[in-house]
Amino acid sequence: MKVMKFGGTSVGSVKSILSLKKIVEAEARTQPVIVVVSALDGITDKLIATSQMAKQGDEHYRDEFDAMVKRHHQMIDTIITDDKKRVDLFNNVDQLFDQLKSIFYGVYLIHDLSKKTEDTIVSYGERLSSHIVAAMVKNGVRMNSRDFIRTERKQGKHVLDTELTKQLVTEVFKELVNDQNPNNNNQIYVVPGFIARDKDTHETTNLGRGGSDYTASILAATLDAEILEIWTDVDGFMTADPKVIKSAYTINELSYVEAMELCNFGAKVIYPPTIYPVCVKNIPIKVKNTFNPEHPGTLIKEKIEDDNKPIKGISSIKGTSLITVTGLSMVGVIGVNRRIFTTLANKGISVFMVSQASSENSTSIGVRDEDAEAAAEVLNAEFAKEIETGAMFPMQVESGLATIAIVGENMKQTPGIAGKLFGTLGRSGISVIACAQGASETNISFVVDGRFLRKSLNVLHDSFFLSEYKVLNIFICGIGTVGGMLLEQIRTQQQYLMQTKRLKLNVVGISDVDNFVLDRDGIDLDNYEKILRASFAANTDHMRDEIVKMNIFNSVFVDCTASRQIASLYQTFLEHNISVVAANKIAASSDYDSYLKLKQTARDRGVWFRYETNVGAGLPIIGTINDLCNSGDKILKIEAILSGTLNFIFNEIAADVPFSETVRRAKEQRYSEPDPRIDLSGTDVIRKLVILTREAGYKVEQDDVEKHLFVPDSYFEGSIEDFWAKLPELDADFEARRKVLEAENKRWRFVATMENGKTNVALKEVPYGHPFYGLEGSNNIVLLTTERYKEYPMLIQGYGAGAAVTAAGVFANIMSIANI
Repeated sequence: MKVMKFGGTSVGSVKSILSLKKIVEAEARTQPVIVVVSALDGITDKLIATSQMAKQGDEHYRDEFDAMVKRHHQMIDTIITDDKKRVDLFNNVDQLFDQLKSIFYGVYLIHDLSKKTEDTIVSYGERLSSHIVAAMVKNGVRMNSRDFIRTERKQGKHVLDTELTKQLVTEVFKELVNDQNPNNNNQIYVVPGFIARDKDTHETTNLGRGGSDYTASILAATLDAEILEIWTDVDGFMTADPKVIKSAYTINELSYVEAMELCNFGAKVIYPPTIYPVCVKNIPIKVKNTFNPEHPGTLIKEKIEDDNKPIKGISSIKGTSLITVTGLSMVGVIGVNRRIFTTLANKGISVFMVSQASSENSTSIGVRDEDAEAAAEVLNAEFAKEIETGAMFPMQVESGLATIAIVGENMKQTPGIAGKLFGTLGRSGISVIACAQGASETNISFVVDGRFLRKSLNVLHDSFFLSEYKVLNIFICGIGTVGGMLLEQIRTQQQYLMQTKRLKLNVVGISDVDNFVLDRDGIDLDNYEKILRASFAANTDHMRDEIVKMNIFNSVFVDCTASRQIASLYQTFLEHNISVVAANKIAASSDYDSYLKLKQTARDRGVWFRYETNVGAGLPIIGTINDLCNSGDKILKIEAILSGTLNFIFNEIAADVPFSETVRRAKEQRYSEPDPRIDLSGTDVIRKLVILTREAGYKVEQDDVEKHLFVPDSYFEGSIEDFWAKLPELDADFEARRKVLEAENKRWRFVATMENGKTNVALKEVPYGHPFYGLEGSNNIVLLTTERYKEYPMLIQGYGAGAAVTAAGVFANIMSIANI
């Protein structure tokens, strides 16, 4: 036989209760079924609230009562189609409502609500719902749980009388237990959960929080059921809270211990103490979804076969306060902890986590925020004498925290879990305030600042491969030629990377000169331009603050601008554990101390500062220099053509294509900046040379670079219109010099050179046979002379400009951060 418990949401609407009918009738065709039901969703809370209104003399309690009557009547009218059944059910339900109305009126008249009366009032929720369910299902038989669930009074509370309840359950369901009734296979026994009866006074009582689960568990254990099914509004236990972690998924199987641990730390699927009876009898529990009955749900049993995951799930408790009891008198003194916990227990304050230093001079206890003030007060009173003498200090209370637990029985067989946990949090900029782990090693609990709860859960879920895929959250600033191409490349690769690499590239922010948009769930890249237009007006400081405030995990800021303002944001982002990928050269070529600080901050925070495309677009130049230096080689000399624009210009110049025309073509074909003077001034090449020299291990500033330019300084003054008007004046001189070069079989190349830390840029005449001579189009080339590559320098050559290759280089940097 099977016991099936349906919670408030499962009986709370017409849709859900009809689903219940279909589920239980299908089961009853093959075996006896006991159905335990909760009150309709929200009714228990409504009963309590209405009783409080009546107690306070608020006559609007009648409106609340009438609303409850109306809700139940409407449900009956909708789901019960048989006229006779409907009339009988209305009679039963209305009798209960008449009783309830009288009780409420009595409370209203005397302005008093005893515990006995309150217990009676809240029992009506399950009594009403069980009548409705029993009438609705085929062959439904309503049982009165007060006939067999008995409680006794201990220390002022109603607790289950286990032996008497077991005896009565066996007697009431003896035909079902002994399988003597041939009609059992068709019977559906409907039991109201939660409610009970005092064994001495016979007054109506209840089993407290999670009481319906408890009722079902008692029945299943006593009657040796094949399985206990808990039907709720979720598919089962999830690896984490799906409201926080979009990639959370249902756990197929859990051990009893794992389920208990997850529930103790916030997973509200079942209430742990109530399922103890079935755990003792080794009866499996299946958690299923009334709204999605086809889903297999989560099976909870004693031992899980072929289980190789060290971590099963992550659970959390918001609103945590830490109270730290500290003092030198605690060291080596027996009984201090006994006093702490006895004092709190006497006040009715629950402690869910304890962390104590081995020195014994402090103990931190985790309580809920609402209990913190009272806990500190009673502990200060308990240790008042010690505090007065200075042997102990007043209680330290830190509120607004969150407690997180990672759970899995296999942790005890897997070394390094704790190291990975704290390393992952540290790299994400999350400090652990306190932690605790029992010797069973099934749970590691720790406390963090409440503001970092979402980020902590996401980064741990991702790190321990509980997610179906790894997530990298990306902010992209600048959607011009490079940024726009990058977004397109990401869009076209997203599906492929999810399928083949289990990597989700989640673009959570996009900005241009006019607007920026942020969405932690991800922006639709098919419509990002429309979304962007309807979003915030662009403001650098506002964008920075909003990105930091998002506090999102595994995040990277990608700068596809040439803006000095945007580059100034890198330091803040790195300090907040946001990696930076920059196509923008300003930061890496800025003053040396700032450059060094950015790199040091990235190292200290465990994040990345990547800027491979600062030199050579998608060519692996910076990475190669880093690899050489990291492996012990020394860069002695760098010779490079680093401007695709200038190389294009000097490859285009010919007898019929004057110098001014080549510059114009470079602009029209988007090789140059909108203002070509930036390229002609050598500024771009100087920045690139400074970056390479620094990566090679030398300290250099832009002002240290010797400049031998080919356009007079006067051309860089005035407006862009003035520049274009004056530029043809240089054509004759360039043509005369070009003819000489042609006769000598030479070509112009604008070369950046570093030798032993000394740097210069100059327009050089390169002879035939030199590696630079045949460089075509806008290509770049770099010659690296090192201690290992002296006789034959290392040569790196390829496209050094263009939106597609630059975007691809940026994309490669992003992928290196994803570390797949």
